[in-house]
Amino acid sequence: MAGNTFGTLFKVMTFGESHGVAIGGVLDGCPAGIQLDLEVIQKELDRRKPGQSAIVTQRKEPDSVEFFSGIFEGKTTGTPIGFAIHNTNQKSHDYSHIKDSYRPSHADYVYDQKYGFRDYRGGGRSSARETASRVVAGAIAKQFLKDIKINAYVSQVGNLALNTDYKDLDFSLIESNDVRCPDPKMALKMENYIKEIRKEGDTVGGIITCVVQNVPIGLGEPAFDKLHAELGKAMLSINAVKGFEYGSGFEGVKMKGSAHNDQFNQDGTTKTNHSGGIQGGISNGMDIYFNIAFKPVATVIQGYETIDKEGNMVKTQGKGRHDPCVVPRAVPIVEAMTALVLADYALLNRTIKL
Repeated sequence: MAGNTFGTLFKVMTFGESHGVAIGGVLDGCPAGIQLDLEVIQKELDRRKPGQSAIVTQRKEPDSVEFFSGIFEGKTTGTPIGFAIHNTNQKSHDYSHIKDSYRPSHADYVYDQKYGFRDYRGGGRSSARETASRVVAGAIAKQFLKDIKINAYVSQVGNLALNTDYKDLDFSLIESNDVRCPDPKMALKMENYIKEIRKEGDTVGGIITCVVQNVPIGLGEPAFDKLHAELGKAMLSINAVKGFEYGSGFEGVKMKGSAHNDQFNQDGTTKTNHSGGIQGGISNGMDIYFNIAFKPVATVIQGYETIDKEGNMVKTQGKGRHDPCVVPRAVPIVEAMTALVLADYALLNRTIKL
């Protein structure tokens, strides 16, 4: 099965299904000699794990990572880093009702058509549980990129939008609330709204903003491997993501070129940053910032009509433990995928010039 590996030099291959024995991965290409803080890696997983608050899925998983190779006496050895996270709280019977039918807007139908067989328990390989492995690899990438700061936060839930420039936000407040919004007042509104949606048996989408600071100049390749293209691919590979924009994004179409151009200062920095820290597909040293749009979770705890394997219309209802809004738990996933992209390009840059 193709499509399970991400990266060129610093690359991760993930494995496992939502209700299998374990999920995990192999991180290859990580340089030797990096001092790893394993507690920090676990804390990153804790930010993503289910059951952490009243506004996420109540599946109870400790998500404890176990490393098998590539680390000795707290440092990376330069060999593949193998790891696994055991599944301990599967309730596969919650999904027996969809064994022979397809949930709308899920991967059920296309998996069955593509492979002729599917693991219907929690979505199998298509489950967002796979992203826990990405968080492990991304946490290692962050420690490799120790001078680069990556901060993602929830900037919108439904119609509740945080209309504040990221420069005016205190990123230390991101983890101060369950929504992971750095504005406490807006975070409370978002949390209450998510709780209302949950009571209705429905779901809601949102937007995560990511800001990357202290990025060196020169990351990114010409033509097909532009930095923003790879960041876009990374974000769009995350479950439920429907959109990606960086810099001025879609709002930039409203501006004239004379206003949109980032004029230089004498030191090479720019007076504005509509480019979002990337020009010609290469980082220019300014802050990189982008938005990622997440759709409402497809599983709604309401009755609906769908089709079964025989093409018959059948009535069913969403069951199991699901997030009413995925964005609070997706924040560390966004940061992890950002780190993986930057780590890969940092290594590629070492091959460019002597």
